[in-house]
Amino acid sequence: MNTAFLLMAQYGAAAVIPIDAVCRDYFWHLSPDKLVRKISAGEIALPLVRMEASYKCAKGVHLVDLAKWIDERAEAARKECQQLSGR
Repeated sequence: MNTAFLLMAQYGAAAVIPIDAVCRDYFWHLSPDKLVRKISAGEIALPLVRMEASYKCAKGVHLVDLAKWIDERAEAARKECQQLSGR
Protein backbone atom coordinates (compact mmCIF):
# COMPACT_ATOMS: atom_id res chain seq x y z
CA MET A 1 0.00 0.00 0.00
CA ASN A 2 1.38 3.39 -0.95
CA THR A 3 0.47 6.26 1.36
CA ALA A 4 1.15 8.89 -1.29
CA PHE A 5 -1.43 7.31 -3.62
CA LEU A 6 -3.99 7.22 -0.82
CA LEU A 7 -3.35 10.90 -0.11
CA MET A 8 -3.72 11.71 -3.81
CA ALA A 9 -7.14 10.10 -3.74
CA GLN A 10 -8.05 11.87 -0.51
CA TYR A 11 -6.98 15.33 -1.70
CA GLY A 12 -7.85 15.14 -5.39
CA ALA A 13 -4.26 14.80 -6.62
CA ALA A 14 -3.22 18.20 -5.18
CA ALA A 15 0.56 18.54 -4.88
CA VAL A 16 0.36 20.87 -1.87
CA ILE A 17 -2.30 20.28 0.74
CA PRO A 18 -3.53 23.43 2.52
CA ILE A 19 -2.51 23.61 6.17
CA ASP A 20 -6.18 23.82 7.21
CA ALA A 21 -6.88 20.43 5.58
CA VAL A 22 -3.76 18.83 7.08
CA CYS A 23 -4.75 20.17 10.47
CA ARG A 24 -8.36 19.00 10.14
CA ASP A 25 -7.43 15.49 9.00
CA TYR A 26 -4.25 14.70 10.96
CA PHE A 27 -3.81 17.26 13.75
CA TRP A 28 -7.41 17.81 14.86
CA HIS A 29 -6.21 18.57 18.39
CA LEU A 30 -4.40 21.70 17.12
CA SER A 31 -5.53 24.87 15.41
CA PRO A 32 -3.90 25.64 12.04
CA ASP A 33 -1.95 28.51 13.64
CA LYS A 34 -0.67 26.24 16.42
CA LEU A 35 0.32 23.61 13.87
CA VAL A 36 2.29 26.19 11.86
CA ARG A 37 4.03 27.33 15.07
CA LYS A 38 4.97 23.76 16.04
CA ILE A 39 6.29 23.02 12.54
CA SER A 40 8.24 26.31 12.46
CA ALA A 41 9.73 25.56 15.90
CA GLY A 42 10.83 22.09 14.78
CA GLU A 43 8.50 20.30 17.20
CA ILE A 44 6.79 18.53 14.29
CA ALA A 45 9.18 17.34 11.57
CA LEU A 46 7.05 18.27 8.60
CA PRO A 47 8.26 20.72 5.92
CA LEU A 48 5.94 23.70 5.53
CA VAL A 49 5.40 25.10 2.03
CA ARG A 50 4.88 28.87 1.96
CA MET A 51 3.35 30.02 -1.31
CA GLU A 52 5.02 33.46 -0.99
CA ALA A 53 7.68 35.05 1.17
CA SER A 54 5.05 36.80 3.29
CA TYR A 55 4.33 35.55 6.81
CA LYS A 56 0.57 35.72 6.14
CA CYS A 57 0.76 33.83 2.83
CA ALA A 58 -1.02 30.56 2.10
CA LYS A 59 0.71 27.60 3.70
CA GLY A 60 0.53 23.90 3.06
CA VAL A 61 2.35 20.60 3.14
CA HIS A 62 3.62 18.81 0.06
CA LEU A 63 1.80 15.53 -0.45
CA VAL A 64 5.03 13.48 -0.55
CA ASP A 65 6.25 15.05 2.71
CA LEU A 66 2.95 14.28 4.44
CA ALA A 67 3.05 10.68 3.15
CA LYS A 68 6.60 10.27 4.46
CA TRP A 69 5.63 11.72 7.85
CA ILE A 70 2.62 9.38 8.13
CA ASP A 71 4.76 6.37 7.16
CA GLU A 72 7.43 7.32 9.74
CA ARG A 73 4.80 7.66 12.47
CA ALA A 74 3.31 4.29 11.53
CA GLU A 75 6.73 2.62 11.64
CA ALA A 76 7.47 4.16 15.06
CA ALA A 77 4.12 2.83 16.32
CA ARG A 78 4.94 -0.66 15.00
CA LYS A 79 8.34 -0.64 16.75
CA GLU A 80 6.74 0.51 19.99
CA CYS A 81 4.12 -2.23 19.75
CA GLN A 82 6.82 -4.86 19.20
CA GLN A 83 8.80 -3.61 22.21
CA LEU A 84 5.74 -3.65 24.42
CA SER A 85 4.76 -7.15 23.34
CA GLY A 86 8.32 -8.44 23.86
CA ARG A 87 8.93 -9.54 20.28
